[in-house]
Amino acid sequence: MTEAAATELGLLWIVDDDEVGLMATAAALRARGFEVVEMTSGEEALVTLEATTPDLIVLDALMPGMDGFETCRRLRQVPHGESVPVLMLTGLDDDASIEHAYEVGATDFFIKSRQWSLLAGRLRYLLRSARTRQELERSQTRLARAQALARMGSFEWRVGHTIHFSDEARQVLALRDSEWGLSRLLRMVPRAERGLLTLLLRDVREQHCAFVTDMTIRAKLSRTRMLHVEAEPIVADTGQFLGYSGVVQDVTDRRNAEDKIRQLAHFDALTGLPNRRQLMWRAERALDAARRKEHIAAMLLVDLDRFKNINDTLGHAAGDELLIEIARRLRACVRHSDQVSEGALEAGSGRNHRALEAVGRLGGDEFVCLLPEVQSEADAERVAARVLDALAEPVFVAGQDCFVTASVGIALFPRDGSTVADLLRSADMAMYAVKEQGRNGSAQFSPQLGGLGRERLELESALHRALERQELVLYYQPKVDAVQGQLVGFEALMRWKRGDRLVPPGDFIPVAEETGLILPMSEWALAEASRQARLWQDRLGLNQAIAVNLPNRLFERPDLVEKIHDAVSQAGVAHCSLKLEITETGLMKDLHAVIPTLHRLTAIGVEISIDDFGTGYSSLSYLTSLPLSELKIDRSFVRDLGVSPQGAAVVTAIIALARSLGLSVVAEGVETPRQLDVLRRLGCRVMQGYLFAKPMPGDEVERWVETQLRPRKAEWLRDCVQDGEAPPPVPPGFVLPPGPLQ
Repeated sequence: MTEAAATELGLLWIVDDDEVGLMATAAALRARGFEVVEMTSGEEALVTLEATTPDLIVLDALMPGMDGFETCRRLRQVPHGESVPVLMLTGLDDDASIEHAYEVGATDFFIKSRQWSLLAGRLRYLLRSARTRQELERSQTRLARAQALARMGSFEWRVGHTIHFSDEARQVLALRDSEWGLSRLLRMVPRAERGLLTLLLRDVREQHCAFVTDMTIRAKLSRTRMLHVEAEPIVADTGQFLGYSGVVQDVTDRRNAEDKIRQLAHFDALTGLPNRRQLMWRAERALDAARRKEHIAAMLLVDLDRFKNINDTLGHAAGDELLIEIARRLRACVRHSDQVSEGALEAGSGRNHRALEAVGRLGGDEFVCLLPEVQSEADAERVAARVLDALAEPVFVAGQDCFVTASVGIALFPRDGSTVADLLRSADMAMYAVKEQGRNGSAQFSPQLGGLGRERLELESALHRALERQELVLYYQPKVDAVQGQLVGFEALMRWKRGDRLVPPGDFIPVAEETGLILPMSEWALAEASRQARLWQDRLGLNQAIAVNLPNRLFERPDLVEKIHDAVSQAGVAHCSLKLEITETGLMKDLHAVIPTLHRLTAIGVEISIDDFGTGYSSLSYLTSLPLSELKIDRSFVRDLGVSPQGAAVVTAIIALARSLGLSVVAEGVETPRQLDVLRRLGCRVMQGYLFAKPMPGDEVERWVETQLRPRKAEWLRDCVQDGEAPPPVPPGFVLPPGPLQ
């Protein structure tokens, strides 16, 4: 017998205390193709069974100590020993011993004899039977596992009998018994569905047709379930109808997933409010109803004020918590804000248009209140007032009270737009008008707002193309030493030549900052100022620095130093040819992010100037450690010089502060001789303003230098003094601030 054949017959254990009989039986079975392991006691078999499992065990019934009957009983108690075939060898042929062998779990018995071929045949039969049973059990297990995974079971109903359910079907239905009557099952169906299902079953029963439906059941001590039922009629060979057989499947999870997908498609995941898609769907139908019935509809756009500050300060989790609470309050401000499905509304009558009323979330911190029918604009304003009142109470998030306000824009149909897009656009313009007026309020759309909105949009679009069309130019205003009458530098001011007119910076700089265009525009200004510095060096021999005002966000970029290096290198000038100005407000906005860049700029020779000093909030302790070279006194303080002592007091303090920090001082906006004289008396030497020169293109600066500065023909130069001369007297009528002047 080959090894493969022996393996196919399986592993056989022979347990017998008679060593001679054990040896003879083992030899005979090996000769007939079995792989045999010999053991002399039941204890040895049980211990070995813990490590390995044979295909078949032959037990001697009578053994000292633990006999074959006890060994078999204990073997059946071991988990992996309960299905192993056991053949009991016994010399006893009484019925009691045979019955006892079956009681303790023996598969079969064999009377001891020398008929080895008969014994081998019996063992082969037992092995085939065991393997067939194991395969059947595996198939049943796989089927049960598949049905369990699919949450599916089978049932059968015969005419005149109850319904029989498989074990899997009983688990699906949460039933204890396998036999149930139809009326008893129907009581598990909710009342709202029971009548319709009963009619369906009656029709199916009368027509003997296939049955497919979904139904809801509520079993005791079980959650509500959605079932999918399919059944086919059972027909005898004679054509007689016998009953139904079918399957029942628990599709609760699938239906819940479908509902969840539908929820995500139509409602905001965070707040549960209708999302943009659902809101647009509702708004379209609300406007259709308004057209048919000729009534007014309204749309309110609600935008939270300064919500970004809460996100940045308390974190996005706190921001989400705040949005959830705001959504809850807004939902209470309208009558119908429940989650009405599209199908329900489509199936309803025309009077259901009021159910379209809702609060929806467009995204971020923007919400929309849709009012499908209002009597007048006053109704919309009352809803807006309710919204503002609802948000007036503090919201407790992240362990503290947060106060949130909103800007509400109101648009009415058909006055402010005939489509949903038009109404949203009009409400958006009205909302931004509220923000420009200080926030925390509401406003209705007006045609004037529409004109301003279109102008702003056109301005933004044109500004995007201004760099490509080379419409941006730099004007330069000189900075002079008004005591010695010398040129000390320039400030570069950006202008936009749009067609035949010059757009004021106040009109396009804010737009550039909002859209992010200020970054490429500032980079262009650095390159253009470097080019102009080189041109003046070649033509006029001027080496004074040109100051370029940059936004604080550019100082936060790690590549600012490299961009400045590229700009001056390409123009062929030194780094000190550029000076960078940043406003006091911009500096303090994100000081820690700016400081490293300031030090890197100073290291390569680029000086830093603080513009509009005194108008923002500065920490003097930071000023002592920042690598600054210059403070610029804002024009609002210069304007009051010689008129009130308070103006002179502020300027005096700024000059004293700059001197103590070792910084130079520049006075901006000097326009009158009186302001010039007072600044000289207070010790401020460097100034700029219309008194000396207005901002000019580069070629006009060259004419100014050649015709006004160098010939010393400008009127302000007549009072300039040489080094060592006494400063001019205090102007007549000027009131000095209290205290000595340094």
